[in-house]
Amino acid sequence: MLPTVSIVGRPNVGKSTLFNRLLGERQAIVHDEYGVTRDRHYGESFWNGRDFNVIDTGGYLPEEAGVIVEGIREQVHIAIEESDVILFVVDIESGLNTLDKSVANILRRVDKPVLVVANKSDNEERAMNAVEFYELGLDEIFPVSAISGTGTGDLLDRVVELLPKEKVDAERDENPKIAFVGRPNVGKSSLMNALLKNDRCIVTDIPGTTRDSINSKLTYNGREYTLIDTAGLRKRAKVKENIEFFSTVRTDRSIRDSDVVVLLLDAMRGFDAQDKRIIRDAEKYNKGIIIALNKWDIVPDKDSNVHKEFETYIYERIRTSNYIPVISISALKGTRIERVLDMSEMVIQERRKKISTPEMNDFVQKILKERPLPMKRGRQLKIQYALQVKSNPPVFKFFMNNPQELPPNYRRFIENKLREEFGFTGVPITMVFRQK
Repeated sequence: MLPTVSIVGRPNVGKSTLFNRLLGERQAIVHDEYGVTRDRHYGESFWNGRDFNVIDTGGYLPEEAGVIVEGIREQVHIAIEESDVILFVVDIESGLNTLDKSVANILRRVDKPVLVVANKSDNEERAMNAVEFYELGLDEIFPVSAISGTGTGDLLDRVVELLPKEKVDAERDENPKIAFVGRPNVGKSSLMNALLKNDRCIVTDIPGTTRDSINSKLTYNGREYTLIDTAGLRKRAKVKENIEFFSTVRTDRSIRDSDVVVLLLDAMRGFDAQDKRIIRDAEKYNKGIIIALNKWDIVPDKDSNVHKEFETYIYERIRTSNYIPVISISALKGTRIERVLDMSEMVIQERRKKISTPEMNDFVQKILKERPLPMKRGRQLKIQYALQVKSNPPVFKFFMNNPQELPPNYRRFIENKLREEFGFTGVPITMVFRQK
């Protein structure tokens, strides 16, 4: 798991601008009014050979001015819990502020590195004025200009020095990791409890009870797994509460750290845009994916066709992802919950599958006979040969003339035929086309 750097401070001191600068891309919306940041606001940065997460807390504040101090305090407390290094941003242009002092009072008492970032130090005179922030009682102050980048190199050098040392491979958890994700109140913690047969997780009907990701070990059929129960995701427009924002960050991280993502759906509530986004995130990170329809015990009039109807309903909403298996369970009743582990193990093996080069080239000849490549710009497109260059997750490389001319529908045809021939159930496939 990557170390985390959080950016905290009062509104309108340039937190989002600094966030953009550290990530090297314009991800955050920057505006002169406080509270503009509304989307999840985190990403990965790289400096001096180290990767780390950056979280911008800007904008996650109560909109009523009377409780803004309380909002900042909550923000800072969660950032302290979540982070390895904290960047406390102040505005050198407006000088010390009572809110700055309020934040500093909290940060002085924590046992984590805190760097004061005196932003808007656009010239030497302003940089000299940064000494006034020593009044906050925090030792390390870095005058920077987030807009121009002045001083950010020195800041990043110090951040990387303060990050925890990277764990050696022997210390890493080598067990397959299965992450349970989904909207609030779909039964993620109930499923964990049913599988573990104890109260490792809190189970309640109140959405959002699980605030952090909870890891548990489970031995099944002689194999040990790490199960990850993540906080319920809310629709982006509703992620206003600071604690919910950080839960979303943790859920994204859990997806990235897993081998298999189990998306739990409430069989009575259907499949929505938030569920689709989870699928797309899991595909983006090339994770194994399973969809589990929970609360199957309360689905009325169940017969042999009902499950198929649910599958069809879901696949109509994720047309390019019909390789994902759909299973039905009841976490509360314990019905078919072992299928989650059986299917996860199957997907893990599918992820590790390796197709030999002769098999791949026989496959290429077969599909070319079935559906010849089209002509483009008066030239016949040709695939000379193909091979699998990586497994876990699978990556295939195809060598051909003019790969940039290959139509998207033919790429889709190749993927469908790959799955038809070799399987890869529940596993995203990466295909790379190169000029021979």
